[in-house]
Amino acid sequence: MVKEVQKGVSSHQRHTLKKFIRELEGYRGRHTELVTVYVPAGYDMNAIINHLSQEQGTATNIKSSSTRKNVIDALERMIQHLRVVGRNPPNGLAAFSGNVSEREGQSDVKVWSMEPPVPVNLRLYRCDKEFVLDPLREMCETREVYGLVVMDRREATIAILRGKSIQFLAKMGSSVPGKTRAGGQSAHRFEQLREIAAHDFYKRISNAIYDAFFDIRDDLKGILLGGPGPTKYTFQDGDYIKTDLKNKIIAVKDLSYTDEFGCQELVDKCQDVLANEEIADEKKTMADFFKLLSTNSGKVAYGMEDVKQKLLMGAVDLLLLSESLDDNVIDSLEEEAAKVNSTVKLISTETREGEQLREMGKIAAILRYNVDGY
Repeated sequence: MVKEVQKGVSSHQRHTLKKFIRELEGYRGRHTELVTVYVPAGYDMNAIINHLSQEQGTATNIKSSSTRKNVIDALERMIQHLRVVGRNPPNGLAAFSGNVSEREGQSDVKVWSMEPPVPVNLRLYRCDKEFVLDPLREMCETREVYGLVVMDRREATIAILRGKSIQFLAKMGSSVPGKTRAGGQSAHRFEQLREIAAHDFYKRISNAIYDAFFDIRDDLKGILLGGPGPTKYTFQDGDYIKTDLKNKIIAVKDLSYTDEFGCQELVDKCQDVLANEEIADEKKTMADFFKLLSTNSGKVAYGMEDVKQKLLMGAVDLLLLSESLDDNVIDSLEEEAAKVNSTVKLISTETREGEQLREMGKIAAILRYNVDGY
């Protein structure tokens, strides 16, 4: 059974995460005394607490008395905090603690934790001079979700790509006989049996793809398909994949593997496709805006003052924000957009259209109705 896949990181979640990261980035330990803990989704919280208690005992061997005290105190605060948290949240937990006093010799031990917007897939405990934030930073980079399918007649692996992280969902083997036929069987009969088994395997793969991707089809930017030999083309061209998902296949690549290594190989070979997809989506959004600007200017707004006014009116359908805006400004605008159920889309400056948005004041909107006359 393929497990349910959670939706991608919204722009609001991304900027909430960025604020959390910025706060923790400002702290530095004098020695390796800042504690970072990542609890994977589905992991037993009691096992983490027991591990940290053991680390407390190990910390008594630290030679420096100040470092020893700070590590033990940080671990104690972390343990107390995790006991209050109780059960591991659905997406797992990222937790941090340490003495953040700016004056040496004084103690100001704080603890932070958050359930990330996507599942945590690593277990980590580390004491260092700074908090380990790269896993959260990678979540900030996550914009879209892509389906990964690698296969041949022997096996198939299904996963999703979220930012730089691959989440494996299903792996299955086939019952297709090898090319050496059983004694007494004619070549024709044996080949028929192989084709029937292959057909059944393709249907199983199709059902697994449906289970994995259907609930996230609105967030699914595309499906990448790959594998050794011609099997992937037989699968793509045959009547196996549901039409709405089949239409999302954006690349088919020759690969050497059909397992987890194959998924990574597929991602590596599709870097140009992924980059172009993201750019194409941004360009289409901005093209829609500029078309309305030239043909029905009452359905759009741009510039901070104009857009804010339309946002307060509840007239904004799609809010377009340049990534060159200050993060705090983006946070504020997203909060206002959430109040009136406006969709927010961040636009990079890597395209000509993105540069145009920046030159127009870094903010624009497509409206729900024509506001000419206001």
